[in-house]
Amino acid sequence: MLISLHKQATTTPQIRAAVQASDEPARVVAECYGISEQTVWKWRKRDSVQDRSHTAHRLQTTRTPAQEAVAASPDVAA
Repeated sequence: MLISLHKQATTTPQIRAAVQASDEPARVVAECYGISEQTVWKWRKRDSVQDRSHTAHRLQTTRTPAQEAVAASPDVAA
């Protein structure tokens, strides 16, 4: 199975699975894999070891009434 990790990824699915399976305290696991305790807690809460999408679920774009008028105008030169 090929996985695509970004340049700064500190964990792989294999490491994440080991983190989830470990009964050691978060501090010990974090030191073992060179990650933060917060990362250990994050992966322990998740059901999967796969990355989630980084795409926003709801886009934060709105137009002002003036922008809407320009966009709706048929006279706008492209």
